[in-house]
Amino acid sequence: MTHAHLISMVIVVLTWCLAAVWLYKATRALFGMRSVPDLNELDFTTLPALPTGTGPHLTVVVPACNEEGSIANTLGSLLAQKGIRLQIVAVDDRSTDSTGERMEAVAARIEDGSPHVLEVIRNRELPAGWLGKPHAVSLGVARAVAQWILLTDADLNFAPQCLAKALRLAEARRADHMVLLPTLIQRSWAESAMVAVFQVLAQWSIRLWKVEDPKARDFLGVGGFNMIRASTLEAIGGVEAVRLEVVEDISIGWLVKHHKFQSVVAVGPGQASIRWFEGAFGVVANLEKNGFAAFRFALPLMVVALASMGLQIALPFIALFLGWTGVAAAAAMYLGIAIGYRANHKVNGVSPVLAVVYAPALAVLCWAFMRSTVLTLRRGGVSWRGTFYPLAELKRGMVPWRAW
Repeated sequence: MTHAHLISMVIVVLTWCLAAVWLYKATRALFGMRSVPDLNELDFTTLPALPTGTGPHLTVVVPACNEEGSIANTLGSLLAQKGIRLQIVAVDDRSTDSTGERMEAVAARIEDGSPHVLEVIRNRELPAGWLGKPHAVSLGVARAVAQWILLTDADLNFAPQCLAKALRLAEARRADHMVLLPTLIQRSWAESAMVAVFQVLAQWSIRLWKVEDPKARDFLGVGGFNMIRASTLEAIGGVEAVRLEVVEDISIGWLVKHHKFQSVVAVGPGQASIRWFEGAFGVVANLEKNGFAAFRFALPLMVVALASMGLQIALPFIALFLGWTGVAAAAAMYLGIAIGYRANHKVNGVSPVLAVVYAPALAVLCWAFMRSTVLTLRRGGVSWRGTFYPLAELKRGMVPWRAW
């Protein structure tokens, strides 16, 4: 056996191994995702009604820094919610644009008799030992009067009955914490390809259908829709517990699971929508802050992850030139990826056909994570929204969940 033949055999075997793992995980996701509740499909006539009275059912905390282009639409969609009473606390976190003025303009237009109230907080200081967003969230939470609190972002748009449906589902499931996966708005096939590759890779570490299982290790938090009981938030240490977390949303999910509270994940296409990035390369800028943070700033782990993604790009391509067994191995791997795309179809609406561009989309994602890592290490910390946060301080304040 020649040296070249041995290398070819190793490549084909490794590609078959990748294919086997993909087929296993994707098939499990395809069946598991069927049990994840969908707000659009549930019969809400069978769910418990929200209490009558005058007080708010839900406090919605909306932190915003330089979000003048989206904040009015977000607050408007919250004020248009039906079947629920909201206390909305909008926090202008040191914005240098007209975010605060637009918040106050929306508040001034609330009609008499509205079931919702909107309070605007204009924050101008960031205390030592806090990141900007967690601090802004803490200011909003301090004003909360409802038994449930929704932590969201300033660029989401909510369907009129989204929050009523979500709260009733959480009560029916006896949950303490609920995550609704936002619908990521896509305006091109390239954007769809990036959404699909990002979410299909998440299947390797987060089984959404297992988050509700108290015996499973799986947990989740999403910045656009972390809904939690006020008593549960207090029990896990409040927002102060994640005051130095770049990915505070995921850390809240871990704290809920770690403290033995009940989480539930739901989908609902169109219920909570967000334009997360623009263009295929928009994800690169979006991951600048939290790409390396999601790996807990652990360089060895990031290197392993990037090497793994690199192998997924290279191996099936090389295998195509190594005979029919190589072609079959590459085809089997991409079949697994397509099944994974199909499992996520209800979440993102992306066709499994886009699995054919998995490799170039994954290459862009690799670049995004690599760029986030290099910039963080070179700067010695994270620079975001005009504020620099030293890496040593961020590491000291991390919640001890394991990286994905």
